[in-house]
Amino acid sequence: MSPQLPPVAPAVTAELVAALSPRLRKRLDSGIAKLADRPVVRDGAVVHIAVDDDTDLELHAPDGAVREADAVRCGCLLAPDCLHRAAAASLAPVAEDTDSAAPQDRSAAEEDTAQAPETATPEQRAAVRAVQLATSAVLEAGTDGAGAVLQAELLRAAHTARLAGLHRAAATAVSVVTALRAARAADPAYHLTDLAAGLYDVLSVAHRLPSASGGELTTLRGTARQPYRPDGSLRLYGLFSEPVLTASGYAGAVTWTADAEGRLYQVSDVAPGGAGRAVGAADRTVRIGDTALTHRELARAGLAVSGATVSPTGRLGAGAGVRAVRAPGAGWHEEPVARLWAEPVPDQIARALAGGRDLLFLDVTLTGTAAEAAGDCLLAEGAGVPLRLTAAHDDPALPHRDNLRLLSAAPGTRLRVVARLTPAPHPRAQLLAAEHPTRADTRLDIGLDRLQGADLPTTTAPSGSVPVPVSASASACDEAPIHLLRRRVHQAVSGGRPVLALPGDTRADARRLRRSGLTTAAELLTDLHSAAADRAHDVFGRLRPTDPDRFARAWLAAAHYTRELDRTLCLAAWTS
Repeated sequence: MSPQLPPVAPAVTAELVAALSPRLRKRLDSGIAKLADRPVVRDGAVVHIAVDDDTDLELHAPDGAVREADAVRCGCLLAPDCLHRAAAASLAPVAEDTDSAAPQDRSAAEEDTAQAPETATPEQRAAVRAVQLATSAVLEAGTDGAGAVLQAELLRAAHTARLAGLHRAAATAVSVVTALRAARAADPAYHLTDLAAGLYDVLSVAHRLPSASGGELTTLRGTARQPYRPDGSLRLYGLFSEPVLTASGYAGAVTWTADAEGRLYQVSDVAPGGAGRAVGAADRTVRIGDTALTHRELARAGLAVSGATVSPTGRLGAGAGVRAVRAPGAGWHEEPVARLWAEPVPDQIARALAGGRDLLFLDVTLTGTAAEAAGDCLLAEGAGVPLRLTAAHDDPALPHRDNLRLLSAAPGTRLRVVARLTPAPHPRAQLLAAEHPTRADTRLDIGLDRLQGADLPTTTAPSGSVPVPVSASASACDEAPIHLLRRRVHQAVSGGRPVLALPGDTRADARRLRRSGLTTAAELLTDLHSAAADRAHDVFGRLRPTDPDRFARAWLAAAHYTRELDRTLCLAAWTS
C-alpha cells in the first residue's frame, strides 16, 4: 500500500470495482501490483500516477481524501470503466467516514435528540446481513484468496451499514479490509491476531444484532462520532505520550494525563500521514485552548482546563469554549499520580478484561529477553508473576524494539512502567512508558524517546539473578491444549476454508482436548473441520457450492470460545 496516495472512501472503491467487466475483475489484483510500482507525484490536492508514458491517472482529494468516484480520473481509452481507476482506489488507504473522521464537540442535548428504535429496523437487518455475507466470503477465501474484488464487496457492505446507522459494523468491516491489504502486501505491521479480532467482531455483531434490543442494540449499532459532554474544570497531570500509526494511513500522537482522582484523559493529534508524522507529532503544540505546550512537554508537565468537554473514552475536546494553561506536573512516585501504581494489579487486570481502560501501571524488575515469532520481547517480574513486555509498533522509524532490546541488557533493573494489556494465557503487555534506567527523575516514552547504551546501568544483575532462558519461557503457553483450537482459528483466517478442508485426522487433537477437560473445545474443533469439509453432491453427483454461512458460524463459535477462555486464563495468570 503506497503511503503517498490519499485515502479513498469505501463507497468509491466499491463503485469503481463494480463497474469493471468480469474480464477486468479477474485482472484487478495484478493491475494493483503493477500500479504500485509506478511513480507518484503530489501537486497540492491532486495526486498523479504515471500509468505509462502516455497515460496519467489523477486522484483529487480536496479535503485530504477521495470522496467521489469522479475524483479518480484516467486518460486511457477504456476510461471511465477502466482497470486503472479501480486499481488506484484499491491500492490507496481506506478513508474514514466523514461523520467520524474528525470528531467534534457535541452537547448532551444534541446527542439525546436522536432517539433510536428499540429493535433493529428492516433496513438495518438487511444491511448487517450484507456485511455478514461479505465477511463470510472473506473468511472462506482467507488472506491469500481475499483479493480486491472481495475487499470491494466488503467495503460496499460497510458503506450500506453506515447509511443504515450501523457504525460499529461499518468501521470494523473497513478495518478488516485494511488488515487484509496489509497481509497481502507483507506489511511488517500486519498481525494475524488483529485480522482475526476484526473478523470476530464483524461476525459477532452480525450474529447478535437482528435479535438485540435496548442497550445491547445501542452498543452493537455504535456511534458515528465520539459524543463530547461538558466536564467543567479539570486539573490534569501528564503521564506519557505514545505515537499513533495505523494501517489505514493515519498517524500522530496521544498524550495521557490523569486528574487527582486517578481518572485518565487523552489529548490527541491524529491525521492522515505515515511514520514521520507519528514521530513529529510529539513536538507539535497541544491543540487545546491557548497552551503552548507540546505533547512531549505535556507528558511531563500539567494542564489546567476550564470549560472542558470530554468523550466517553476520556478524550478531551478542543472546542472554542475550552481554555487551558500550563500547570505543574507530578512525578510517578508523587501524589496524586502515584495512586495509579498503588491500585492492586488484579483489580487493574479485571477492569481491563471487563472492557474498561487497558493501561496497566506496574513496578517491575527486568530479567532478560525471549525470542518470539514476532520478535524479541522483554522479560520481567512484576506483581509476583513473570511477564512479557512487547513492542507496541514494529515500524523501524519508531524506537519501540530498539528500546526493548537495550532494556533487556540490564537484568536486575527495577522500573516503574506503563503498559497496555494483551489478553493471553500468560501475563503479557505492550510497553508504552518507563522510568529511565539510570535517572529516576526522568521518564521515557518508549515509542518516541531513544535509549542509548550509555543510559544503561553499569552494574551487573544482583547475585543470584539469572535471566529467564528463552526455551523455558517461550514454550509454556504453546503447549497449552487450547492452542490446538486457537491454531485452527488462525489457520482459517490466513488460509481460508480450503486449508481446514484438507484430508487429515483431527481426532488426536480432539482426544487431547477432552483429556484436559476441554470437552467443548474438542466439539468446536470437530465441528469447524466438518463445516470446512462439507461439500454435498446434487442428484447428478456434482459438488454443490460451499456454505459460507455454516463455516462462518463454526469459526465464530470457535473464536468466541478461545477468546473467552483466553480472558479467563489471562486473569488467572496475573493473579496466581
